[in-house]
Amino acid sequence: MKLQGGDSAIIVESGNVQMGDALAEHARIAILQSAGKYFDRLNRATVHFSREGHGYRCSIQMQMGGLTGASAHAQHEDIYRAFDQAHQRVAKQLRRAKRELRDDKPDGPIKTMLLLDGLKELKRVRDAHESQARPGVQHPPAFV
Repeated sequence: MKLQGGDSAIIVESGNVQMGDALAEHARIAILQSAGKYFDRLNRATVHFSREGHGYRCSIQMQMGGLTGASAHAQHEDIYRAFDQAHQRVAKQLRRAKRELRDDKPDGPIKTMLLLDGLKELKRVRDAHESQARPGVQHPPAFV
């Protein structure tokens, strides 16, 4: 499964922390792995690091497909552990959201609305891509 959205949809920033490239890359890889594991469409993800007292605080916000955003934060003396704890909490929210949308559950109005929002987003992205494509080139439909 190829993840749509990808690395360009992930923003890693810090308020008052000198953050190295290794930490930013660690955050991007972890976000991409969890996004690919639970859903195949990452709209955006923001990871923010800040210093609080003797420790660090990490806040993560992720928007997947037509779902409502998942967000979490954690504090720890080690900046990597703060990220890992916040990431585990966001992954748990994504796992639970996917469980709610599985086909073995009866359809409800919320599930139908989420799926329609996701299809509308896919159509919007496809139309935007086609408007940038060369004229006269035929593209297969995104969904039937």
